[in-house]
Amino acid sequence: MRIVIIGGTGHIGGYLVPRLVRRGHDLTVVTRGPSEPYHQDAAWQEVRRVHADRDAEDAAGEFGKRIAAFEADAVLDMVCFTPDSARQLAGALVGATGHLLHCGTVWVHGTPVEVPVTEDAPRRPFGDYGVNKAAAEEYLLRQSALGGTPTTVLHPGHISGPGWVPVNPAGNFDPEVFGALARGEEVTLPNAGLETLHHVHADDVAQAFELALHDRTASVGRAFHVCSRRALTLRGYAEAVAGWFGGTARLSFAPYPQWAVGVEEETARQTHAHIAHSTHADIGQARRLLGYTPRYSSLQAVREALAWLVAAGKVDTGGRPLGPA
Repeated sequence: MRIVIIGGTGHIGGYLVPRLVRRGHDLTVVTRGPSEPYHQDAAWQEVRRVHADRDAEDAAGEFGKRIAAFEADAVLDMVCFTPDSARQLAGALVGATGHLLHCGTVWVHGTPVEVPVTEDAPRRPFGDYGVNKAAAEEYLLRQSALGGTPTTVLHPGHISGPGWVPVNPAGNFDPEVFGALARGEEVTLPNAGLETLHHVHADDVAQAFELALHDRTASVGRAFHVCSRRALTLRGYAEAVAGWFGGTARLSFAPYPQWAVGVEEETARQTHAHIAHSTHADIGQARRLLGYTPRYSSLQAVREALAWLVAAGKVDTGGRPLGPA
């Protein structure tokens, strides 16, 4: 197939592109600039790269036309964040491509009533990111059902892997939380540490996109959660990290408003967003209809990312080695 991936050098694309090249597909990757994938692979030598400023071209009404001109069999959109952007792309692809795969987020659910939350649960999104992604998904699946561009939506959890900082046990991206746990220092978690995070390795997300791409009958017109098999509590996650360094987590707890005192504003905002969503997604539909089988547990996905952070000198472990899982 001729495939275009928009935003193909990001977390997911670094694993997805080699998968698709090895399947014999003809790939074009569209990116904002000359960025390199997190995950290096010789398969990238067989990929055509194109640079485009999506924001500027969306504003000019040209981006969808640019993508449609490739006349691809499938377009995989990893970086669509607004319903207007989704509308422009899907509209331009009508008759020009057979399948649009859109990367959403589990945050389209907002605060669920029951967990693990299923794809058809009532939506209560909040925050610009969740609200816009939910609106984009709603539009894309509606137009697909009405005879527009056939569309599949995949909703990853907290994407993890080597090359970047995963969401830590305090619900933010400060690598020092991992360092403190490694060194045996006390770490304060918000509330009772029982909110949940649902990680997924980037390669497992790539797996889901590959499965959905090659089984249109099962995937078109549907949304799928793409996470590990189980979510983590903040407390349990912190205890596991400390254990990897041969220690026991020294934890204290404080109500979020108290916890946030003295914390950098952006870090506190990240934590609030993660604990307010307290993600715990059901992956039964992806397993049943697509054959999705996550290779990594939440802890395995995080541990691989943490091993990279330690090796890169981005986490001060106080000399304590990262032991076996």
